[in-house]
Amino acid sequence: MSSKLDQLKAITDVVADTGDIEAIARFSPQDATTNPSLILKAAALPQYEAMISKVVAQLSNRDDASQLQQAATQLAVEIGAEISKLVPGKVSTEVDARLSFNTTAMIHEGRRIVELYQAKGIDKDRLLIKIASTWEGIEAAKALEQEGIECNLTLLFSLIQAAACAEAGATLISPFVGRILDWHVAHGATPANADEDPGVQSVSAIYSYYKQHNYKTIVMGASFRNCGEIEALAGCDRLTISPALLSELKDDCGALPRRLSPTMEFAPQSKIGINEIDFRWAMNEDAMATEKLAEGIRAFAADQVKLEALLRGWNSHV
Repeated sequence: MSSKLDQLKAITDVVADTGDIEAIARFSPQDATTNPSLILKAAALPQYEAMISKVVAQLSNRDDASQLQQAATQLAVEIGAEISKLVPGKVSTEVDARLSFNTTAMIHEGRRIVELYQAKGIDKDRLLIKIASTWEGIEAAKALEQEGIECNLTLLFSLIQAAACAEAGATLISPFVGRILDWHVAHGATPANADEDPGVQSVSAIYSYYKQHNYKTIVMGASFRNCGEIEALAGCDRLTISPALLSELKDDCGALPRRLSPTMEFAPQSKIGINEIDFRWAMNEDAMATEKLAEGIRAFAADQVKLEALLRGWNSHV
């Protein structure tokens, strides 16, 4: 029997969740996603030294916060451009998490990322602009999508976020599985298996909701803690998976049955009306989604700051 990774690729678009170009080349995914944490991790790899030196050389003032932010974005694009040579599909590049509550700034940054890629000969149809699923982020994605710039709404933990993203016309959402499980385990839950995993259940419910109401937005499960979660979502539109778990799937030749399909029978879910007031109230009532969204934004923002500090002090490396 073929590996579970090959079986998964036959029913789900597999996406590499990494900025490591060597790992991407090894697993031949359809797409690749990055975020500030992954870019920071990738920047520590020797193969990126020349790339970082090139970006730093363009800085006229390393103490200028705006220049450092732009340099960090440029580095993400440089890494994304290399990744685009290895995947046939799209590369996701994330907007600075510190802009997550500023719709206008996110729109501007999304356009800028596209322009930086286009300057390197990479068209916007190869890109996904990655934005946090705040109300402001969803509004930014709506505007960008209307301009033909496709978006990946990330840090998504609830059905209300997913419903709002679909109504906004987002190309893709990244509902997080492992972080949902983390929250529930921290609050005393002990799921016996993947089917009882609250993260798996959340993505399954979102997938069902989208298919019932004929939304075109792609569901891409993300943030996996183990292969059991991945296998429980086999058949989902897309799954973005870390190199470590891709390796486990590649080495396992057991059977991988399909668990999700657009033609399966779903438990009925009423369509959710979306407006800002109801969205904010639903998030307020969902402690897990509110806490994990805020925590995720803080973590990505902190790694963005670390990346900028690395660029500021890069002389010590060259």
